[in-house]
Amino acid sequence: MYRAIKLLESIKGIGKKTAERVVLELRDKLSKHVNELNIAALVSNTLEQDALNALLALGIGRQIAEQAIKKILSTSPAGEKIEDIIKKALKIL
Repeated sequence: MYRAIKLLESIKGIGKKTAERVVLELRDKLSKHVNELNIAALVSNTLEQDALNALLALGIGRQIAEQAIKKILSTSPAGEKIEDIIKKALKIL
């Protein structure tokens, strides 16, 4: 919430009080929509979760993306980069 206030304050013409009021008024409405998203939270994401979020953002179905990522992680070395996992998953799909 603090980051949202600071971001709004950076907009010309919006002060601290206005930013706080906007965040307060929209907090409940936004939390409903955030809970509806089918993307894992960004806190303590693993490579698997990050890759899954990237594929979901590209419009790929969750089940298909999960299967591709599991297949890649089972055959890939442990130190694989997230970019490589996503590229390989896209090739599988």
